[in-house]
Amino acid sequence: MCSACPGELQALLDAAIDGIVVIDDSGRIHTFNQAAERLFGYPAEEVLGRNVSLLMTEPDAQAHGAHLARYLSTRVPHIIGKGREVTARRKDGSLFPAWVTVGVVAGNGSPRFVGFLQDLTSRRAADDQTHRLKDRLWHVSRLATMGEMASGIAHELNQPLAAIANYAQACERLLGRPDADLEEIRGALREISGQAVRAGDIIRRLRGLALHQDGAPELTDVNLMITELTDLVQSDAKLHDVQYLLDLDSRLPRVELSRAQIQQLVLNLIRNALEALAETANKPREVRVRTRRADDGVEITICDSGPGLSPAIVPRLFEPFCTSKPAGTGLGLAISRTIARRHQGALDYRPNLPRGACFTLRLPQKAEPGR
Repeated sequence: MCSACPGELQALLDAAIDGIVVIDDSGRIHTFNQAAERLFGYPAEEVLGRNVSLLMTEPDAQAHGAHLARYLSTRVPHIIGKGREVTARRKDGSLFPAWVTVGVVAGNGSPRFVGFLQDLTSRRAADDQTHRLKDRLWHVSRLATMGEMASGIAHELNQPLAAIANYAQACERLLGRPDADLEEIRGALREISGQAVRAGDIIRRLRGLALHQDGAPELTDVNLMITELTDLVQSDAKLHDVQYLLDLDSRLPRVELSRAQIQQLVLNLIRNALEALAETANKPREVRVRTRRADDGVEITICDSGPGLSPAIVPRLFEPFCTSKPAGTGLGLAISRTIARRHQGALDYRPNLPRGACFTLRLPQKAEPGR
């Protein structure tokens, strides 16, 4: 209701979907429409004449008071005419996210301010559900990549395991001799230990990529992050008869990122390049990963010498379910661009000359607060 509103104006206010609250220059509430009553759980007669701070949490109440005082002294709008998200308080003390837009009511006397409020609870829940679904899809994508690389990973693990078996058999033979050379046996045991560590490192890296937990973003050495993938990628590259090349800029700054997510993104792009080369017998057959310093961060570029992409598919390349692979889902690049944007970066495509495809991931040096 309104403390001094004609009936027709009050009817218009009550017909509004948004909560409408009008206050004076001291913060006292003069108008509280029916949508506001539903939002906050107060009947209008309980709030009219009271300070609007009763609808806010303490931090927002303090900030609102400061904004009001600054406008009254300077007449310079800061939040007026702009929407912002706040935390609102209902009569029962429960809190909810709200989007509020504030305007000034023109008049000859002291200014009044009108706030339009929307409850963001449902939208926030929908955003959270979308985020969870994307995370699940990303996890499935990781596991699918691990499955595609299974043969190469098995080959990579077989090498240290075979070496361990050979050195163990050598130790058994040496120990069977009456004049066994203990130093030679110690050397074989050291080799067994080293090969076991190598196998463990491969499994650790694989497990880190497959785990669902991504961890909080942290300052990361991008070159080190990429070289950690080398063992996994090299084995797959050998199976495809492809040369895997690294061209890493030593002057890179450390970048704030989720290591597991960006490693998986890079791995997906490398896998795409290897699959593209499987479709051609042209030489040279190579995948090159290059890092370079950018103005505000780093660039990671993955280029191949494969057949390249059809110009017809390029405009839709990052759309979900767009694929040129007979058995592809068309989700890999869409998810990869989502992850890039989550890091406030960008993922783009360009043709590789004279043939092939290049994808460039750009990452800012540090994420902006509150993004």
